Amino acid sequence: MHILPETGFLRERQIIGDPKADPPTPPIIPVGHSTWWAGVKSGRYPKPVKLGPRITAWRVEDIRALIAKLRSAQAEG
Repeated sequence: MHILPETGFLRERQIIGDPKADPPTPPIIPVGHSTWWAGVKSGRYPKPVKLGPRITAWRVEDIRALIAKLRSAQAEG
């Protein structure tokens, strides 16, 4: 189980995991890169925040809300 901070930002690798990292980063949302970005584009996943020209991140609060939404949908069937 992941322990997310109350506030702050997460990078893509922290959300979808990075098996090539040392040590490997387990996924919070177990989807691939293309699936993640397709979900962002369609509105299924939260919109990112640009922290710099080459730095894209997501608010922890938005990821927590996504997790709650996915759990709720899973519990409903």
